[in-house]
Amino acid sequence: MTIMTIKEPSLNITVIQSMINAIDKPAIFITPDYVIQAVNQAYKETYKSKVVVGKSKCHEISHKNPKPCDKYGEDCPLQQCISSKRAVSVVHVHATGEGKSYCDILMKPIIDEDGNTLGFLEILDKINYASSESEKGKMIGSSSAFKSMLNKINRAAQSKIAVLLQGETGSGKELVAQAIHDASPRNEKPFVVIECTGLSESLFESELFGYEKGAFTGAINSKKGLIEVANSGTVFFDEIGDVPLNMQVKLLRLLETQSFRAVGGLKQKRSDFRLVCATHKNLLDLVEKGEFRQDLYYRIAGFPIMLPSLKERAKDIPELVRHFLKHSEHQNKKFSENALDKLCGYAFPGNIRELISIIEQSVLLANEDIIHANDLPDVVRQLTDTSNSADEKIHSLDEVERTYLTKLCNEFTGTPDELASLLNVSTRTLYRKLHRFGLKLA
Repeated sequence: MTIMTIKEPSLNITVIQSMINAIDKPAIFITPDYVIQAVNQAYKETYKSKVVVGKSKCHEISHKNPKPCDKYGEDCPLQQCISSKRAVSVVHVHATGEGKSYCDILMKPIIDEDGNTLGFLEILDKINYASSESEKGKMIGSSSAFKSMLNKINRAAQSKIAVLLQGETGSGKELVAQAIHDASPRNEKPFVVIECTGLSESLFESELFGYEKGAFTGAINSKKGLIEVANSGTVFFDEIGDVPLNMQVKLLRLLETQSFRAVGGLKQKRSDFRLVCATHKNLLDLVEKGEFRQDLYYRIAGFPIMLPSLKERAKDIPELVRHFLKHSEHQNKKFSENALDKLCGYAFPGNIRELISIIEQSVLLANEDIIHANDLPDVVRQLTDTSNSADEKIHSLDEVERTYLTKLCNEFTGTPDELASLLNVSTRTLYRKLHRFGLKLA
């Protein structure tokens, strides 16, 4: 009689430790019980905590919590990794040696040659351009929509891919573009903003490409264009959907060759720049109408990021209010809980820009340091009173479609063709819609 033996997974800590040491970012190796079995120096320096290998648990070090993060309302990457048996990423707020800090966490299962899961590799990428609490010069938020956006920003920043920021007016597209630049290898080089709205063809060329002395009346000196100034840095084309069709050909040539000639010049010049564009318009609709070149769209939309509206970030509003007051001349002012509740129930069609305006108006209307609900502008009080009495809020069709497609991307396990058939659209149309919202099927 032959007795079969089951081979137990073998954990070679020496090999694991060598792998961890070779990673230049904070990294640990943990077992399914959350225990840290290996740690690199970058992790120790980030958290300034004494990690006891074989005893300390990851949530105790990074969150200062006795229980895993999913017990406190956050997504646990370890549990997601166990469930999916695939690498996962989440954005968390960690308690580092410098205080609370956003971290982009990548968790990977480590599998031996027999297919057994030995444990999980956790690599952390600190996000310096955002904060969950008021901090000057950073994007502020802690909502799920905000964290999802941070994850995409971080991925985009580390590559050279062209990024298209899409979102409502006032949703912070220039801040996001700046964050992509600041988190990229080009962060010490220029960040140049080009406002596309209202540019005539002659102004477009002279602003972008510069001009030589005598090129036109008034050109008494040569001048560098913004593209030349941005060499080795990042160019941000704001509201690129406003570029007239006749100028899109020149823009496409610039983006494809990164070469140009100054107005009145003969010499071909080159500029190495990272491309980030933004628009509040639906560019694919403009493509279908023949108002925006399809080849230009696919050149600028290498990595689309959909910025959430403030309405989708209601959880962030109280901290944003505190932030704007703290960094203004009205630091002694404070909104009451009732006033904050009213603000959280308001739709904010003007997004962050409108929030700042409403804060300023409320400060002027209030007679005391405490700003009450009746100190808010009429538009907030009237619309929140109306919406609170309604059973359902009205959502835009774009918002409904994006929410539903996001849910399908997270839950649907079939093929793209199968999903397209269930949605009663062509596979090409499905891919176009996913591309538009920056989504991918799992």
